[in-house]
Amino acid sequence: MTVPTVAGDEDDSRLLANVRPPDWANPEPAPRYNLVVIGAGTAGLVAAAGAAGLGARVALVERDLLGGECLNVGCVPSKALLRSARAAAQVRDAHHFGVVVPDGARVDFPAVTRRMRQIRADLSPHDSAARFRGLGVDVFLGRAAFVGNDAVEVGGKMLRFARAVVATGSRAAHPPIPGLAEAGFLTNETVFSVPELPRRLAVVGAGATGCELAQAFARFGSAVTLIGNHDSILPAEDPDAARLVAESLARDGTRLLLGREVAAIEVRGGEKILRLKGGTAEEVAADAILVAAGRVPNVEGLNLEAAGVEYDTHAGVTVDDRLQTTNPRVFAAGDICSRLKFTHAADAMARIVVRNALFRGRARVSDLVVPWCTYTDPELAQVGLTEREACDRNLPHRVFVQEMGRVDRAALDGESAGFVKMIVHPKRDTILGATIVAPHAGEMIAEVALAMTAKLGLRTLADTIHAYPTRTEGVKKVADAFNRTRLTPTVKWLFEKWLAWSRG
Repeated sequence: MTVPTVAGDEDDSRLLANVRPPDWANPEPAPRYNLVVIGAGTAGLVAAAGAAGLGARVALVERDLLGGECLNVGCVPSKALLRSARAAAQVRDAHHFGVVVPDGARVDFPAVTRRMRQIRADLSPHDSAARFRGLGVDVFLGRAAFVGNDAVEVGGKMLRFARAVVATGSRAAHPPIPGLAEAGFLTNETVFSVPELPRRLAVVGAGATGCELAQAFARFGSAVTLIGNHDSILPAEDPDAARLVAESLARDGTRLLLGREVAAIEVRGGEKILRLKGGTAEEVAADAILVAAGRVPNVEGLNLEAAGVEYDTHAGVTVDDRLQTTNPRVFAAGDICSRLKFTHAADAMARIVVRNALFRGRARVSDLVVPWCTYTDPELAQVGLTEREACDRNLPHRVFVQEMGRVDRAALDGESAGFVKMIVHPKRDTILGATIVAPHAGEMIAEVALAMTAKLGLRTLADTIHAYPTRTEGVKKVADAFNRTRLTPTVKWLFEKWLAWSRG
């Protein structure tokens, strides 16, 4: 991962001064470290800061940029772009709210990317080499490779450890499409540095990244074609939820070609031509191609074999439920070992590593309740099981749904599309999972995740007072609907008898 910087850009210079200082000198290694952290993305930074804060002697090694994918080419730049795209859509739709926007309003794409670079640079001190040195961490810039079961080498220097954690993350997959490399393509590592808005953009991959960026660029004014090899976008999510997001993408002008694969790409007359297979043979002409077709773990160059650490080039480093590898001294955290490739999941796993590696803890990944969110508009948030997963596993369950159109705040804001869906134990109020489709669904799902973590049921959510009017009333309304099912005919008859007696 290398951030393509804009020559002479002050914000990019500020970013690099923090996450890859050009004058950085690696320290002399300590005789032995409590913890050597390989990789300075979210998992690595959290592990290093947490361990150092508890008094451990810690070394942090990064071969590229501190902050990893999230700060440099992931969450931070993408969400900055999505905010600008939402502003563009709000201006476009302002007439629905009685606001007249003068003709000629347009998106200044270079200004959009300048704002993104400024915010990224503003946030970078938190992940900087100087900050971690100030925390007492020995920061080494360079490539780490294991040279035994208790040592790594960086730039000719030996770092010996009692424990180590591999947190080298993942990168965008490059599908083996004939002609793709010759035509040239973008990934999340390069799309945030395009100098001008592509007139026509083909997005290959209809997962979260593909959907988010397809919608954003369509709102900026690109003619976007989204190509997915499943019959729906976001195939891992609740189908009802994915359908609503697909409708929103289409309203924003994104052309959806689903159940299709790219057979080959060629450059013809200055255009990039994507030949599709599946269904009717078709060609898509584009000026730029964005590939968002999954992730692969960064296991290369680590010499994991020397440490006795088993791994797979597709699945990553092999770990148990306590994140310990096949070498008892070595742990792993984040994208390198998990199917949940989210910043917050990496953060949670790093905390498990600190407990288990340094203090012989017994914390388990399987105990985590991890929500996630796709930041389209509307957002799609999920925690626990989807309705489809519950059915596929033959788990007894009940489903409660609250349409957002019947939540006052959503109606007032003109954002009625969406729903809250709860998957509940058939005989108790235990929450098995939830899906929320709504603006700010990522904020709303936190209440449900908290309830699941604390093992609180729907009755507690029903008893919780929510401010009015807010979207989170949608969660409370689901809980109220559950409570109404407890009023069985027998209970109702008893209530009627009691009330009749109390009148007399």
